Amino acid sequence: MICVNGENDAMSFASIQKNVRRLYEGATTQGVRFRYALLVFDIVTVLFIIATSFLPSNDVTEALDVLFGVVILADFSARLLVSRHRLLEFTRFSTWTDIVAIISFLAPLAGEAGGFLRILRTLRLLRDYQMLARMREDSTFFRRNEEVIFAVTNLAVFIFVMTAIVYETQKFRNPLIANYADALYFTVTALTTTGFGDITLSGTTGRLITVVIMIFGVTLFFNLARALLSPNKVRFACPTCGLQRHDSDAVHCKACGTVLNIPDEGLM
Repeated sequence: MICVNGENDAMSFASIQKNVRRLYEGATTQGVRFRYALLVFDIVTVLFIIATSFLPSNDVTEALDVLFGVVILADFSARLLVSRHRLLEFTRFSTWTDIVAIISFLAPLAGEAGGFLRILRTLRLLRDYQMLARMREDSTFFRRNEEVIFAVTNLAVFIFVMTAIVYETQKFRNPLIANYADALYFTVTALTTTGFGDITLSGTTGRLITVVIMIFGVTLFFNLARALLSPNKVRFACPTCGLQRHDSDAVHCKACGTVLNIPDEGLM
């Protein structure tokens, strides 16, 4: 009897795992819709983080914190459930950003400091390879502008993260940084090297933060400019050498000369 119950439990667990895996990895309509819903949830989470960073804490935002934390925890648990290499998951940066985000939503470490940790949740946006493949298949706009979308996303994430760092490290020591709007203003002026000088970060820590914003910010701006100004490329793997990016009107692969047959969707 114990053996039968054990087999039933094992079958039940395997069945649950199989059903959840269909949602996260399957090509069914239900699975595709579920993953798009997760993407929408990630975007809503980012918007919530940004919006509440400008508002004082209250009962409504704290209740929403818990709600977001529970949903993210459920998503994180489901991803571990369907993973074929669970221990390997903990070597990925995105796994630890999710853990930090969950902790900050469900148990803020020091009041508003949780807001700084939650912003790491933005790093999951557009990092799911299956979702990327689906968006390339479903959206002509995404296929044609993938590099620009990634460049904009990376720049936006950098601005949000650095704004949070500036605010959390300066709010108690710098009277010029009174809220997230001040921190955002300083981050953008430093990132663009405009440097109006009306807000500055004092001390060694402040100067180092400013240097990081300038160096990485300029790099991300250059990447965005390159993506906007460079010739439009399409993602199409060369059958011989595997080169992924080609000109939209390419007939031969630039790397090996193989004749290509790139679908043009009738828009040439």
